[in-house]
Amino acid sequence: MIKGLYEAHLPVNNLEISLAFYKKLGLKLAWRDEVTAFFWIEEGKSWLGLWEGDEYQTPYHPALRHIAFHVSYEDLKKSLTWLKAIQMEAVPFGGRKSVEPFIRPHQGNASVYFNDPDGNSLELMCFVEVPHHLKHITEKLSFEEWENLI
Repeated sequence: MIKGLYEAHLPVNNLEISLAFYKKLGLKLAWRDEVTAFFWIEEGKSWLGLWEGDEYQTPYHPALRHIAFHVSYEDLKKSLTWLKAIQMEAVPFGGRKSVEPFIRPHQGNASVYFNDPDGNSLELMCFVEVPHHLKHITEKLSFEEWENLI
């Protein structure tokens, strides 16, 4: 199921300073919003997520306790069955109620979340080819909703 590392995360105090730093290292900016940025480590394979925040107010920033594993699209569709078979349970992401895998069209990826025995957030994630006319969709879609769109 797991093919490699999809992403790693770091908390940063000032996103603009960090953007300049990682660009100097030669990393290519993949995506950003007001408080997060993602740089390609290997373009199309893995990236580094930077999350702006005050490390003293959030000493256990979620970025320090989260990694995502790269899986195929087809494996992600079967991920709940796989997790159950190895006696693990998926967990909802953010404010979502559902544990079902979901698509993020505007980011071109899909995910399902679960935790390790210490409560670290783990994610199975894959890239999704998004037609240009659907890249504006920022809501999270189920696989069924996504496949009906494309």
